[in-house]
Amino acid sequence: MGQQSLIYSFVARGTVILSEFTEFTGNFTNIAAQCLQKLPATNNKFTYACDGHTFNYLVEDGFTYCVVAIEAVGRQIPMAFLERIKDEFTKKYSGGKAATAVANSLNKEFGPKLKEQMQYCVDHPEEISKLSKVKAQVSEVKGVMMDNIEKVLDRGEKIELLVDKTESLHSQVPAVFSLGNCCDIH
Repeated sequence: MGQQSLIYSFVARGTVILSEFTEFTGNFTNIAAQCLQKLPATNNKFTYACDGHTFNYLVEDGFTYCVVAIEAVGRQIPMAFLERIKDEFTKKYSGGKAATAVANSLNKEFGPKLKEQMQYCVDHPEEISKLSKVKAQVSEVKGVMMDNIEKVLDRGEKIELLVDKTESLHSQVPAVFSLGNCCDIH
């Protein structure tokens, strides 16, 4: 994985870029900013491909995390980078000055973190890959557990229905016996 795998990243609040980092020049910064203007505000992940690059976005709680990568890198490393940056940014600025910061005002503080994480993700693709696999497995197990819980709850409702019917039948049984006892059949 080359030095240029991840070439530009930023963190924005809405459409205001708070911190960004790149060591390269090109129109990718303009394209990334244009895409930012058009992103839905819903919590989600987005990837756009353009001119041999992918523009990867993670939108969560009003903040957008972006990284531009060469297309050959795929999606796994850029998405892992975005998760790492989101966690670090949230830990550092949650409920703090990020909510009111002006454009590029966090460059000095957070720009070096963007650089550091970009370099880390480029230098450790195997670790990122393993971590992504583990996260996918955990997500799969969570899905299975949710299905199982749902089935158990459905069974619980069915058991309650059976109990209600049994109680209803049980309350009707004395009436049937009393009817049977009133007539002697010989």
